[in-house]
Amino acid sequence: MSQTWTDQTAPSLDDFARLAEEAFAALPDLFRQAAGDVVIRIDDFADEETLRDLEIEDPFELTGLYSGVHIGERDSMGPAPEPSRVFLYRRPILDEWCERGDVGLAEIIAHVLIHEIGHHLGLDDDQIHAIEDDAD
Repeated sequence: MSQTWTDQTAPSLDDFARLAEEAFAALPDLFRQAAGDVVIRIDDFADEETLRDLEIEDPFELTGLYSGVHIGERDSMGPAPEPSRVFLYRRPILDEWCERGDVGLAEIIAHVLIHEIGHHLGLDDDQIHAIEDDAD
């Protein structure tokens, strides 16, 4: 029996968390070890304060965010920094997935996760894009 679109529901926050955990587990060991204790959090959207700070008017424009002090700037002798967090935003990711239509949801989640972990490792957007281009 085939499924119809009327019996499907959008992936929940828990579904996204599971996909993010699977994507993280599939990363090379060295990358996972370098990511260390980064916390992965799934929300529907970035909060208003974050959007305002980033000067983003449309919450659908932000699929993910790294929050914390990247590992290259941490002071091992100073006070412990706030935990590093990677935020994945469910609704903008779903929107991108629907608009693209040429890639799986798990692949987009993995892409956003890797991008934000790259920031945790101290890489800027250009460096992350160069690594992604080399991988393709």
